[in-house]
Amino acid sequence: MSSWTVVAPGVHQYRGGPFDLSTVVVEGDDGVLVVDSGGDAVEGAAILAAVRDRFDRPILGLVNTHAHFDHTFGNQAFLAAGEDVAIHGHAAVARHFEHYEGPRLAAWRADPSREPDRSWADVQLVAPTHPVDEPVDLDLGGRTVRLLPQTPAHSDTDLVLFVHDVRVWIVGDLVEESGPPMYGSGSYPLTWPSVLDALVAEMRVDDLVVPGHGAVVDRGFVAEQARVLRVIADRLAAAHAQGVPAGSALAEHADWPLPVAGLTGAVERAYLALDGHRLDEGGTEDA
Repeated sequence: MSSWTVVAPGVHQYRGGPFDLSTVVVEGDDGVLVVDSGGDAVEGAAILAAVRDRFDRPILGLVNTHAHFDHTFGNQAFLAAGEDVAIHGHAAVARHFEHYEGPRLAAWRADPSREPDRSWADVQLVAPTHPVDEPVDLDLGGRTVRLLPQTPAHSDTDLVLFVHDVRVWIVGDLVEESGPPMYGSGSYPLTWPSVLDALVAEMRVDDLVVPGHGAVVDRGFVAEQARVLRVIADRLAAAHAQGVPAGSALAEHADWPLPVAGLTGAVERAYLALDGHRLDEGGTEDA
């Protein structure tokens, strides 16, 4: 069941759905900004309806924290609503769609049994109408939200929002609370820890952080996740340097800080990078 939480004055988290998604609404004098749209057209429409019901104010824009389906496949609902809603997202989202979401959607349509829990028959991929390749401020009227595109980490399309006046960071799946961090499509296991370290360096102790999935956390939680991801990155780099085959890398340690079942993608992506391959042209599926 979905529910609202007031994170800070004028910042609201709508949490729920099949993926425990954090949709965030930021209020300004002129209207509201919505962050992330859900995993299919129906969920997107439900999120839009919930936002309208709670706020009954103009929607000034939609922001995608990254390209993965559970954050973007509801985008079309905001355009189908008859409003000229600007969609902001990392400049690489359209390319990511071409290499990951597009082929995955086509494969599902050819054989829905491969992912029977999905409802993608009516999904149209809608990339950001306002691609972001450098920091930009959105004026909501009396409040500014800064959009900060990140170097590749959880994906090659991560975008962080910072609501300065209340010190709230909205970070998408760069941080996970209700489950372990996921090494899905477009993930960069070797650089993800450094991206989090850089964010932690900009945060204050009492700042609030809204993850892509789960409850609101703090700077310390982000720092600890960065440490965990660093352990994994360092171990995989060491295994590769020692000539350990990718298929044996996880057997090198019995005490991985995350469930081993979720680290297969980390091994694949890390070894590809260490072997000198480009990581922006397809690979593991979304998570």
